[in-house]
Amino acid sequence: MFKKETYINRRKQLKSQLDSGILLFLGNEESSMNYLDNTYRFRQDSSFLYYFGLDYPGLVGIIDLDNDKDYIFGDDLTIDHIVWMGSQPTIKEQSENAGIKYTGQMSEMFDFIKSAKQKKRKIHFLPAYRPEHQIKLYNWLDIPVNESSKLASIDLIVAVGEQRNIKTEEEIEQLEQVVSVTADMHHAAMQYARPGMKEYEIAAKVHEVAQAAGGDISFPIIATINGQTLHNHYHGNAIKEGDLFLLDAGAENELRYAGDMSSTFPVSAKFTQRQKEIYQIALNAHNAAIEAIKPGINFKDIHFTASRTIFEGLKDLGFTKGNTEEAIQAGAHALFFPCGTGHLMGLDVHDMENLGEQYVGYAGQAKSTLFGLKSLRLGRELQTGYVVTIEPGIYFIPELIDLWKSQNKFIEFINYDKVEKYKDFGGTRNEEDILITESGYKILGKPLAKSIKDVEEERAKAF
Repeated sequence: MFKKETYINRRKQLKSQLDSGILLFLGNEESSMNYLDNTYRFRQDSSFLYYFGLDYPGLVGIIDLDNDKDYIFGDDLTIDHIVWMGSQPTIKEQSENAGIKYTGQMSEMFDFIKSAKQKKRKIHFLPAYRPEHQIKLYNWLDIPVNESSKLASIDLIVAVGEQRNIKTEEEIEQLEQVVSVTADMHHAAMQYARPGMKEYEIAAKVHEVAQAAGGDISFPIIATINGQTLHNHYHGNAIKEGDLFLLDAGAENELRYAGDMSSTFPVSAKFTQRQKEIYQIALNAHNAAIEAIKPGINFKDIHFTASRTIFEGLKDLGFTKGNTEEAIQAGAHALFFPCGTGHLMGLDVHDMENLGEQYVGYAGQAKSTLFGLKSLRLGRELQTGYVVTIEPGIYFIPELIDLWKSQNKFIEFINYDKVEKYKDFGGTRNEEDILITESGYKILGKPLAKSIKDVEEERAKAF
């Protein structure tokens, strides 16, 4: 945990943004895999963690705006629990570390909520993303399970989103640390992978680095020779000479801050010529996007900078043609780049995605419905203190190529005869984590090997 004053000040700032009522924060429960006592790794709700700091299951936080009181409710362990789990601090003892004076058992929380409902007090809550939260809101507030997100408090969503978007110095310190571990994960993969291995062997090495640093992974590892599949979590392929390997992985540290990086490297000791050509274009887009970052610029413009660089680079190789600006506006570049350039990050690897991209990532503005652009998770002006990822890539997706070609789609912009020859290429991207500063940006953590020269030097250590 941070010092208790951090959590006191966070709650104080939140209170100043809302007028009256009760702010209800649901902590997470343990989640069972295949029977009750065999649970997944526990992960606390990030907004609960942000305001209350307690990384422990079965808790509820309440901020009473009208009476200026903060509460933690939860049941202390019985001797039956202690036999299996060991001695644990009481709810009151834990809550003191977050500057919480008022605590109670869950039965008292039920009475508190019942009284608030009888008095017709406004109860604000965030969108429910776990079934247990939806059930609790149904049992406590009579909120239909399928409407819990629709009835969430927009005022609370906006207040939490705007506050959590701006990272403090102590948060930036955590992010620097965890992004450095993330870089270590990627370099370990580059130095370890050899022809004949299975993807899961590299994924295991990457996971080992995160756990050895005292944390874990911040999302399921993508480690694949099929980089054209954007979220590929299958790790069963054997890797061989001539393959291109894409790794997207991040660490999560003890305070639950996340790193998120991508790297692409040859399974062979060196890139092939065609791998070099495509990799360099994607890297050029990555670097151009980073150089464009500064406070006040809309992230959509960063995305278009990357898209433009990709389309122009591919035009030089004969994949694309025609007017670049017209092609970008029409969405023709999305054949090769069907996703977004980046997203917010912090306590969540896609920070606060459960609160709704339209509020957190778009400041209430509508998202585009255009293929490719609709997948951009961030489309608002950047502010000092934001932390974002930059991760443009180039992907040759056979099914998408076949579909667009059969539809004669964007034939004025795409040379399908050339594209057909690269249907077995896969995909490539680099990704780094960027802090928006007053004067521009700072790349967080240890440097990631990105240039062809640096990647090949890392690969040489595996042979």
